[in-house]
Amino acid sequence: MVAKYGGLYAVTPEIHDTGDLLRRVELALRGGTRLVQYRNKQAAPALRHAQAAALLKLCHVHAARLIVNDDLALALDIGADGIHLGREDGGLATARAALGPQKMLGVSCYNEMERAREASHLGADYVAFGSVFPSTTKPGAVSAPLTLLTQAKAECGLPVCAIGGITLRNATDLIAAGADLLAVISDLFEAPDIQARAAAYTHLFQERVTS
Repeated sequence: MVAKYGGLYAVTPEIHDTGDLLRRVELALRGGTRLVQYRNKQAAPALRHAQAAALLKLCHVHAARLIVNDDLALALDIGADGIHLGREDGGLATARAALGPQKMLGVSCYNEMERAREASHLGADYVAFGSVFPSTTKPGAVSAPLTLLTQAKAECGLPVCAIGGITLRNATDLIAAGADLLAVISDLFEAPDIQARAAAYTHLFQERVTS
């Protein structure tokens, strides 16, 4: 299992223009994020492979990690730093065995504490809950109360990730509830200044460390 970590978790928007995608992600990296998740449900396999491979190189230039959403085969093929799996994305034990001990395994737990316990038992490196707030990316997602973050932090002994509708305005409530990672798409990548927005999120975690 990899070492614990925390901070802004930049989840990519679904952009077919690879140059634009790389430009936006590099701004987030320059703003301080060190964990990026490649998520693109709509692109053809060849484009997804090309984008993921290019993002991996970019992340490593900035000493950051790239996690692939849902697609274990793609993550293994490009040598990504890990995989994030939902309920329908394959078995956790299988993924852990395929990744080996040095790669990251993140698990979506929605609003289910029992799934978080199972994920912890099967070798997950972090557990994610959400949607913690109404989300434009997944408007039909289940709602996860902030108390789940606190409970999971106490019971699982793993970094806890919050996802869904996160903005700078509500981020401090999530950190106070125990979130180690904030998975953000729209509020980061649709910001007028992506680098400044990433830096603002990063500063929130720096404040927690020094407070």
